[in-house]
Amino acid sequence: MSEGLYKRLQSEKFLIAGPCVMENEKLVLETAEKLVRACEDQNILLIFKASFDKANRTSVDSFRGPGLEAGLALLEKVRKNTGAFLTTDIHESHQAQPAGEVVDIIQIPAFLCRQTDLLLKAGKTGKIVNIKKAQYLAGKDMIHPVKKVESTGNKQILITERGSFFGYNNLVVDFTQVADMIELGYPVVMDATHSTQQPGALGDRTGGNRKYALPLVKAAMAIGVKGYFFEVHPDPDHALSDGPNMIPLDEFINTYLPVLVS
Repeated sequence: MSEGLYKRLQSEKFLIAGPCVMENEKLVLETAEKLVRACEDQNILLIFKASFDKANRTSVDSFRGPGLEAGLALLEKVRKNTGAFLTTDIHESHQAQPAGEVVDIIQIPAFLCRQTDLLLKAGKTGKIVNIKKAQYLAGKDMIHPVKKVESTGNKQILITERGSFFGYNNLVVDFTQVADMIELGYPVVMDATHSTQQPGALGDRTGGNRKYALPLVKAAMAIGVKGYFFEVHPDPDHALSDGPNMIPLDEFINTYLPVLVS
């Protein structure tokens, strides 16, 4: 299945979307079902995303998710109910194999994109590996994480832009770096919502400003990016993680999605 999906990712416009973290089964299933129906109507390839563990929260008291076993079981239920392609992020090497048995794409978090063992384990699953660019790396330097995955014989790789640190509590997207990533020859994804984060801006939580997500995607479209990453939630202002930068689900379907497929 991975080979067929990866060929589509190389040639088609596609969307990675879902809630930041698996808050509960009802929210995850209902969000997935709505996204799948909307993307089928708009004829755009969807990969559903949700995290089983947010291991890099600002505060030790922040909600992290259901954990590996329960989270993967819930993703299997999403697949059974909707038929959606799936992705989730891993933070430790031992999570790669069990995650690879469930999802189509293994996501490497930005802070961990230089972790050699994590990249090697992800590559050895044979699944597509989506490497998010660290906030401190130049676009051209993503060649090194890419080569680590390539060394396993796996060349099914995506590279995701999610903003760079610029001063305190803010991120900036430098599209010259996105252009450099495109030149590496692998599909590039614009993570529109994480790029609007304001790290640590709310004291014990990360802030953000979701109004900038769509302009960032439009700019990415203009330079040839075909993959778009949005975290969406039925009620982001009451979400347990990343609320300030997530897009309200209905607004995303009615306003954002038509722009992506135009």
